[in-house]
This record gives sequence, C-alpha cells and structure tokens, in this order.
Amino acid sequence: MLRGLTPPEAPELLIGAADGDDAAVWRLDDRRALVVTADFITPVVDDARTWGRIAATNAVSDVYAMGARPLLALNLVAWNTAELSRDLLAEVLAGGNDAARADGFAVAGGHTVDDPEPKYGMAVVGEVDPNRMLTSAGIRPGDQLILSKPLGIGVIATALKQGSAPEAAVARATEVMTRSNREAALAALAAGAAGATDVTGFGLLGHAARMAQASGVDLEIDASAVPVIAGARDLAQAGAVPGGTDRNRAWASQWLDPGAVDDTTITLLADAQTSGGLLFGVPEGEVQAAVQALKSSGHDPAAIGRARPGTGLIRLLE
Repeated sequence: MLRGLTPPEAPELLIGAADGDDAAVWRLDDRRALVVTADFITPVVDDARTWGRIAATNAVSDVYAMGARPLLALNLVAWNTAELSRDLLAEVLAGGNDAARADGFAVAGGHTVDDPEPKYGMAVVGEVDPNRMLTSAGIRPGDQLILSKPLGIGVIATALKQGSAPEAAVARATEVMTRSNREAALAALAAGAAGATDVTGFGLLGHAARMAQASGVDLEIDASAVPVIAGARDLAQAGAVPGGTDRNRAWASQWLDPGAVDDTTITLLADAQTSGGLLFGVPEGEVQAAVQALKSSGHDPAAIGRARPGTGLIRLLE
C-alpha cells in the first residue's frame, strides 16, 4: 500500500447473483447504486448486424429490469476465426453499437476468444437510485401484472432454423427482439412499480414463478390476455418448440396450477424468449396509464393478471 493512502471502503452489495435477479447491485451512496450484468447469445437470425443488435438489446435488458439506466458496456465475443470473416464480425459489432447509441450508453471495447460456435453479447454497467429500484422480490399483493412484449420468440426462432417459419412471423419476432426495454422500465417506474423482471430464457412461467417466490405472493395469469406473436401458436402446434421451452415447462410445473388452459398455450407461456419484454406489477389504478404509455411508444403490452397473498404459486385462468 502506498504510504499515506488508505484503501477505499468497498461498496455495499445490495443484490447478488443468488438473489433471484439477473444483475448484481452495489450501493455507492444514498442515491446511487451500480447495476452490473452480462449476457451473450448464439445467432437467432440470419443477418449479422441484426443479430448484434438483438444480442446487445438482450444484454442491457437486465439493467432496465431493475429500473436502472445503462452507462457503458464491454463486448463479449466468441468467434470461429477459421470459418467466419472479420468483416462479418464487424457487422455484428456494428449492430451492438446501433443498440447502444439508441439507448444512450457507451461501448468501451471488449474481449474476443476463439470458439467453434459464434456467440455475442455484452457486460453492462448501469446506475440506479436504490430507493426506486425494481427487483424480482418487489411484487405486492394487489399488484396488477403488465407484460410489455408478446411471447413466441423461441418458437419462431426454432422454426426459422428448421426452415418452416413464415416471413411475417420472423419479421415480427425480429421487431420485438430489437425493441429496447427502456420505455417499459420508464412506464413501470412512473406507475409506481416495485417488482419487475425481464422475460428471457426461463419464459414467462419460469420468470413469473421466480418472482412469485421471491415476493412471497401467488400470481394469477389470465392466459387468454397474454399477447403472442401471430403465427407462433401454429408453429408450436406443428412441433417447433425449443428444448429450453420444454425444460422451462417442466421446472415451472411444480408451482403451476394450469386449470383448464390448453397444452399449446402452456407451451407458449413457457417459451424461452430472447430479448423479451418486462413483466412488472403496478397498483390497480395505474394499469391504464402504464399500458397507454407503452402503446404510445410502439409496444404491444397487455394487463395479464394480478398478485394475491400466497406462497409462490402460479394459477392460470382461461
């Protein structure tokens, strides 16, 4: 240690990796906390630049799910240098920069490793007021649940790999995946939300179950109110279901009361999403304002259920 200098006091860890959220949070002072997360994905669309934008939007989603503002990011790249060109990688990184510019955060370099299967994503640092933070443990009995994006991305991406996805469904899924959750986070905070999660790899059922358990509530989900991308239901019925969706459904089944909801709908509720929307809870009187705020920013949101006092169960209603 240098003479005369004492090490700074370490920031207080508010939320760690084992607390149910997908980001860690350190308090800097009474009004500031840092949010840190990382995520990367394999290609989900054919166009390299679009994949880059989707991957970056997916990575920063964890920051928005906590009501935070992203500040900077580092690229995380796994690249098959023997088979894939540098020009193609440049397109992927350009897509990541497109997402960063749109959301107002900086990309400060990154790291690349050689890998047979290409992967791309970001480590992201954000800032949040710890007194206005959204967490997976913040859902309150009486909260009404709002979902900011439709489901079906995993099914459509699987059908695309199989060569059976209609162009319209792929175009709509791409539009959904490249849409930032920034406006959803702002709408949630404006409506007085305290609990939120982004709907990604665990599907709506998986993320909702984790949130219900962390918050100590039961969640009722109106299955018919949940928005689904046009064409996804037909593709799911035809068998275009990713393995992650099946695993999500099996895991969530231990806390799920499916009622009379049909099998295909349950599959879609468990569908593994890439860059999905936010699921958050607001007081009943704030539902209309929150939904309208999202619609005015181009989203396709819906009020899909409510929280009741309970022990972490999910009940599906027709």
